[in-house]
Amino acid sequence: MKANLEHAKTNRMNLNEEIPSLEQAKEGTSLLRFRRICIISLILFILPITIYVYAFHLETKSFSVTWNDIENPNIPEGFHGVKILQFSDTHFGPNFPHKQQQILVDKINKLKPDIVVFTGDLIDKFGEYVVEREYSQTILKQIRAPLGKYAVFGNHDRGGGGGHLYEQYMEKAGFTVLNNEMKRIKVANGDYITISGLDDFLLGKPKVKPTLQHLRTEDFNLLLVHEPDAVDQISEYPVDLQLSGHSHGGQVQLPFIGSIITTSLANKYVEGLYSLEGKSKPLQLYVNRGIGTTRMPVRFLSKPELSVFSLKRTSSYEKR
Repeated sequence: MKANLEHAKTNRMNLNEEIPSLEQAKEGTSLLRFRRICIISLILFILPITIYVYAFHLETKSFSVTWNDIENPNIPEGFHGVKILQFSDTHFGPNFPHKQQQILVDKINKLKPDIVVFTGDLIDKFGEYVVEREYSQTILKQIRAPLGKYAVFGNHDRGGGGGHLYEQYMEKAGFTVLNNEMKRIKVANGDYITISGLDDFLLGKPKVKPTLQHLRTEDFNLLLVHEPDAVDQISEYPVDLQLSGHSHGGQVQLPFIGSIITTSLANKYVEGLYSLEGKSKPLQLYVNRGIGTTRMPVRFLSKPELSVFSLKRTSSYEKR
C-alpha cells in the first residue's frame, strides 16, 4: 500500500511537470505567430521581385511555338502538308537587340517552314533605329522558305518615319511586301494558293474591295492584315484564313482575367484561332501574340509566339 501511495505521488509530480504554465503557453503562441508573420512577409517581399524578374527579363526573351492544322477542301493536293510560319510584331530596337534577333531567325529556320509570313510592326521606332538597321536586315535575310517570304505593313511600319522605307527594306531582306495586292504561290505540279495583303488599317490606306473582289471561292485564299478586328470587313469575301498580329496578346495578362489592356482594332480578337462564318464559306482568323514589346519591355502570361500552320486537304469542311 505504501508503494502504491509513493507511485501515485510520483505520477502527480510528473503530471505537474508536463503541464506548461500560462506564461509558457503565451510565449509559444507568440513565437508561432511571429514565425507566420515572417513567412508571409518573406513571400510578400519575394513574390513581386520574382514576378518583376520573370516579366521584364525572362518571358520577353522566350519563345513558344503554336502548331495549328488548317483543314480545308480548297487546299490543293500539291499543298497538302505545306507549313506556313507566321511571326509578327518584333519591334526591333533597344529592347530587342541583334543577339535576340539572331536567336529568333535561327529558331524559325529550325522549324523548316515552306512559307514565312510577317504580319507587321518590324521596328518599334523606325526613325530612331538607324545605325543598327542594316545589320538587322542581314539577319532577316537569313530566313529560309522555299515557297517564299511575305510581309505586310503594321502601324509602326507606317508611323515613326518608316512609311517610305519599310517596303524597300523588307524586299532587300528577301520578303515580298503585299500592299493591297494578291499573288499566287505555285508548286511544281502547277497547284496554287493565293496570298493577299492589305495596308495597315490605322495609319495606311487599305483597299479591301479592289484587293479581294477577284478572289475565287474554289481557291484556298490566305490573307495577311496587321489588325485582327479588320476581319469584320473581310468576311464578305472568300477568304479562308486571315493571319494577323497587333494585339501582343494583351502583352500582360492576369490569371482568370486575361488581357488587362487591349489596343485599337485588336479588342474583339486578341489571340489564337477563331472560326467565323464568311459570306460564301467558313473563315478562320489567327491572331499571333507577336515577338517583341512596345511602350514597356514587359510580358506576363503572354509569351512571344511563332505560329506554324500545317495545311491539310480534306474532302469537305470539318465541323469547327
